[in-house]
Amino acid sequence: MKVRLYTGSLKLVERSGVGQAIHHQAAMLRDADLEVTERNEPDVDLVHFNTVFPDSFFAAILARLRGQTVIYYGHSTMEDFRNSFRFSNLAAPLFKRWIKLCYSMGDGIITPTDYSKRLLESYGIRKPIFALSNGVDTEKFSPSSSRRAAFRAKYGLAPGQKAVISVGLQIERKGILEFIELARRLPEVRFFWFGHTDLSLVPAEVAEAVRKAPANLTFPGFVDQDQLRDAYCGADLFCFMSHEETEGIVVLEALACGIPLLVRDIPVYEGWLQDGRNVYMASDLDGFEERTKAILSGEAPSLARASRATAERRSLRNTSRHLVQIYWALEMQKAQRAGKGYVK
Repeated sequence: MKVRLYTGSLKLVERSGVGQAIHHQAAMLRDADLEVTERNEPDVDLVHFNTVFPDSFFAAILARLRGQTVIYYGHSTMEDFRNSFRFSNLAAPLFKRWIKLCYSMGDGIITPTDYSKRLLESYGIRKPIFALSNGVDTEKFSPSSSRRAAFRAKYGLAPGQKAVISVGLQIERKGILEFIELARRLPEVRFFWFGHTDLSLVPAEVAEAVRKAPANLTFPGFVDQDQLRDAYCGADLFCFMSHEETEGIVVLEALACGIPLLVRDIPVYEGWLQDGRNVYMASDLDGFEERTKAILSGEAPSLARASRATAERRSLRNTSRHLVQIYWALEMQKAQRAGKGYVK
């Protein structure tokens, strides 16, 4: 089987979870010994799309005309489009119609969790939908005392000084407003938000909050994977206050590094994250403050071993096997519909 991993408009999503997912898929396909190309070649059997930009849509039409199997990866939903950029809430219903159109071009749709699968099914999409994690590189992301020391030295953290990090776009949906307020409530703790967003693209409330953030909160901006790995290893808590996700690759990376995790109690985590077992959860700002204090003081027991085990179950190697199974299943179904049998 020859697979084309469509990378048109990759530059637009390079610094997002979607961009990271594309890199993960390339690694998984190489690990599975499939022939992979990013070019538009006529002998491709299957084309895998990750974005819902117009170029992807028209490329999917061309692929179908050539008789190639089309897979769309359902990273985006109307729910996680809301509360992101300016006017996103007004545009959300139109965005839902657009992604339905895009995803319906696929012979099959893959989406990261059972939760996001249920959302897409509720849209009335009539194509097979498979839940499969984005995966995480558990070899690259792992606990390390040397990386912890590197992070703490770079940001001038004193011995014993506590540090809390979060990662993502600086948008309301990711919990940026609550994270800023949490930092204000705990002035003795250093806070870091990794990730960058042009503040002209977000509502005025978010832009003003970022500009007026307390002095103990640092915005390092977008950093490469090595620096992010150092942050996971060097901080004392990964606090992810996002209100809506389809999975959260940064959550997987933090799990793999063994850092204590505190996440919002939202439906996407049902079935794979459990409060007090592999992560800690909170539902509101007061809850996040209470849990943060307990974790940083050592009152809350370490969940590092269970966190790492959760990440290993969603490792790239494990995920790649399931991805290839989905590919073969769709190829065989397509051949059977055509009445040709399967000979490749």
